[in-house]
Parts: sequence; C-alpha cells; structure tokens
Amino acid sequence: MLSIWWDQLGVVYYELLKPTETITGDRYRTQLMRLSRALKDKRPQYNEIHDKVILQHDNARPHVAKVVKTYLETLKWEVLPHPLYSPDLAPLDYHLFQSMAHGLADQHFRSFEEVKNWIDSWIASKDDQFFQRGIRTLPERWEKVVASDGQYFES
Repeated sequence: MLSIWWDQLGVVYYELLKPTETITGDRYRTQLMRLSRALKDKRPQYNEIHDKVILQHDNARPHVAKVVKTYLETLKWEVLPHPLYSPDLAPLDYHLFQSMAHGLADQHFRSFEEVKNWIDSWIASKDDQFFQRGIRTLPERWEKVVASDGQYFES
C-alpha cells in the first residue's frame, strides 16, 4: 500500500507499506506527523505565505479516526469534506494514481526495494507541470461531482 501526499510543486511525502502492514488510525496519525515535518522542510513557504494547508483525503476509517481528527485540529489544517461514494474524487482515481497506474501496467517486481526504487524514479520523472495540472483541475472535478449529485461521470 502506498500513502502519498503531494501538492502543486510535487510529492511532499510518501510511505510504502510492506505487504503485511495495514493502515490504522494510529499509523495514519504517525504518517500525518511525518507529513507535517516534511512540509516544514520542503515547503517552508506554507508557513511564510499561506499559513494554511488544505488536506484532501477520503472517508476511510483510519482517516476519520478520533486520534487523526484530534491531531488534525492541532495542526489547524483545513480538511476538505469528501463527497460520499464519489469515485470521481477518490484519490486512487485522481490524477497522480491514474498516471502511476499507466506506468505500472507492464511492471513486475521481485522485492519491496524494487517497488520503492520504481516509485522514486517515477516521482523524479514528473515535472512541475504534472503536479500543477493535477491541483488546478481539482475545482473543476469538484464542480462536476456536485452537479452530478455524486453520481459517476466520465472525465
């Protein structure tokens, strides 16, 4: 399982779990702690200019666990509400993972390290425009979801 956070400048932080590992509320909170540190290191302008982080994640149990909600309150990040049952805004179907899926189509990995190396290479292969395009198309996708009353639509 890959947990990845990105913005219009690129990937801020990711964590690849081993096949036997799962995401729990506590693990997700730990990932958010690491993300917060990575943001401070990689994007100091957020504190200087924006002073605001807007987080989009889905309604998976770990994401809405009490320990996560409490931690997000301490960060003062804005969490975008996720439309219920919306396949069009689900992170797995949105921009980054769509592109990554195309790159993975013919890949065969023999080890965890091979997967991690592939992810690092894939991320490095993306230019700034790739990430900017993904963020800039998000409002349009939200509008389509609202207009379609949460029903599936073709992109």
